[in-house]
Amino acid sequence: MDSKSLFKLYGIKNCDTIKKARRWLEEQGVAYQFHDYRADGLDEQLLRDFVARLGWEPLLNTRGTTWRKLDEAQRNACDNADAAIALMLEQPAMIKRPLLDDGKGHALLGFSSESYQQFITEVNS
Repeated sequence: MDSKSLFKLYGIKNCDTIKKARRWLEEQGVAYQFHDYRADGLDEQLLRDFVARLGWEPLLNTRGTTWRKLDEAQRNACDNADAAIALMLEQPAMIKRPLLDDGKGHALLGFSSESYQQFITEVNS
């Protein structure tokens, strides 16, 4: 698959799903840059842009160990966009991953080979 767009993949380097997404992109010959939230940081405006496009609820990873380690009061306080953004900025592992961005306003959260295939085809058509 030839990619016309330069995609950006956001996540955390040691995440298994990130590894699967990166392997798939490389096998398909899709040009991308990887942005590691821990190593490269996370800009608040970028996160707010993701929230505007995808919603804070889908972005907030409530299934991971980082969420489970929060006390009940912290989890309960995370009930709006501003609270979720503050938490995700403080602990980037709280952001669901991977997030694939085409740089043109389209983004895809999570990974499956089928969804990536469709997303990249649509973006490049």
